[in-house]
Parts: sequence; C-alpha cells; structure tokens
Amino acid sequence: MTQKEFIYRGKNLEELKKMDIREFAKYIPARSRRTVLRQFNEIEKFLNECKKKSSNKKHIRTHFRDIIIVPQMVGMRISVYNGKTFIPVEIIEEMIGHRLGEFALTRGKIHHGSAGVGATKGTKSKSKK
Repeated sequence: MTQKEFIYRGKNLEELKKMDIREFAKYIPARSRRTVLRQFNEIEKFLNECKKKSSNKKHIRTHFRDIIIVPQMVGMRISVYNGKTFIPVEIIEEMIGHRLGEFALTRGKIHHGSAGVGATKGTKSKSKK
C-alpha cells in the first residue's frame, strides 16, 4: 500500500519547510496566524535550541505549551510539560498549525474504583459495628 503524500493548503511538506515562519503564517487559520506573527522570534529561538540539543543527542524538554507547531518541527520528539510530568510527543505532519500543549493533556482519565465501607446505604450498617 502506498502512502499518500501530505498536502497542507495546497503545499507539500518540503515546500512548507523551505518557507520562513512568517511566510508560513499566511497558510494557517486566523488565530494561529496572529499568534505566529506575534511569537515568531520565540519560535525561531525554540527551533534553534531544538536543533542544537538534537545534534548533541540530548532529549528536548519544554514548558512552552503555547508554541504553534511549524513545518520545521516535523519529525522531532519533544517532551512537553503537562504540569506534573513531561509527556513525549512525536510531531507529525497533521499537527502543523496546532499548539504543543494540545498533545500533552493536563487532566488524565479518571478510573473509579468500587465504593468504600460507609459510602452506600447497604454498607452503612456495617460501618457502625
């Protein structure tokens, strides 16, 4: 089975990677575009740090949950802080235009156990003994 080529707003991944961050901002939705245009210095600084750390074989860890994912980040493994631990995130093409924090959830799934003694009417009589 052949893998379908990734296209984002009429551009393939190689064309997107060649673009400047501000040039890429023209292709993403309005809210993300405004954020990228305001934060392009921080995004470029983050990318430079990531490239430096990946060349040293260091693991990339970050607290920047609000950074918009740009095409230059595709293929990186970044651990994003969720308030408690660092969640490893493998960045793929479909994540372009989203924020890093969207992929490191802060609230986990709740697993309820069985009710304790005294929690239900049937066990209240047992707890008084």
